[in-house]
Amino acid sequence: MASPYIEIEVGGRTVKVTNPDKVYFPEIGATKRDLVEYYVSVGDGVLRALRERPTYLKRHPDGVGTDAIYQKRMPRHPDWIETVTVRFPSGRTADAFCPTEVAAIAWCANLGTIDFHPWHARRADLDHPDELRIDIDPQPGTSFEQARTVAFTAKEILDELGMTGFPKTSGSRGIHVNVRIEPRWTFTEVRYAAIAFAREVERRSPLATSAWWKEERGEKVFIDYNQNARDRTVVAAYSVRARPDARVSAPVTWEELAGCDPRDFDIRTMPERFAKLGDVQRAIDDRACDIGTLLEWYDADERGDMPYPPNYPKMPGEPRRVQPSKARPAGGADAAG
Repeated sequence: MASPYIEIEVGGRTVKVTNPDKVYFPEIGATKRDLVEYYVSVGDGVLRALRERPTYLKRHPDGVGTDAIYQKRMPRHPDWIETVTVRFPSGRTADAFCPTEVAAIAWCANLGTIDFHPWHARRADLDHPDELRIDIDPQPGTSFEQARTVAFTAKEILDELGMTGFPKTSGSRGIHVNVRIEPRWTFTEVRYAAIAFAREVERRSPLATSAWWKEERGEKVFIDYNQNARDRTVVAAYSVRARPDARVSAPVTWEELAGCDPRDFDIRTMPERFAKLGDVQRAIDDRACDIGTLLEWYDADERGDMPYPPNYPKMPGEPRRVQPSKARPAGGADAAG
């Protein structure tokens, strides 16, 4: 027996939505149809965040109560949906989703894609990021309120550097600040700039830490510099999160960030907000910033590089990738192998 379906028109394309009444978000009773229609309603904003970026799909075909399928390789798709070949740190390659129109995003939502995770480089030059990502991640024992305080320390530094940061709620407990940069530095250099930035936030704020190892973070807010490494992603602006309450990663102004509650932004409330205000970060592509000063800070810091995530090959200049509590005394065998 054929599955029930509806068809919706999106930018001149017809997108088929199968099992439209399947409940995806049990806490608010939102369905697959609600998910697809949400992405269409904020289409201009979410496409601005994803356009021509390799984008990974976090799929929950049976709703958020089921295990996720995190998909880097684009599944079979219509000819009009575009892809781009990406290279992983391992050297392997894959054809990833490359959004160029809202209909393609809606088509992916019909596959059960709830979260969209874009690269910080675009198809035209995949070796040179055009975005510096400041990922402000509250650790256990800390809160969104503390993350907000750290975010304003980050803004203070950006203002001093003459850089423009665009904040958004993560859709969970954290905050992301995206900075458009000139696409002329490598992933390694952009990551170095992120390390320098994280260390400066840490220096100024007793609430913040740049420590990679969880055992060293304590009850602080982590500035995750590694989100700027090749193949690392953060959830896109306007992306829904796989939570029972269908919360979204909401772009906000700095004025709004001072008093907002991330629980106020979900697939039921964001369309009305978007219809009223449009994309509050529509100016994000108007100016690209220079990270030269941050690279000078990094070069002047004797501490040098910091650990990469565990799935990366050992990188040049990287310190031993072993948590401090398991490290052997100096002079012993290298515990990292």
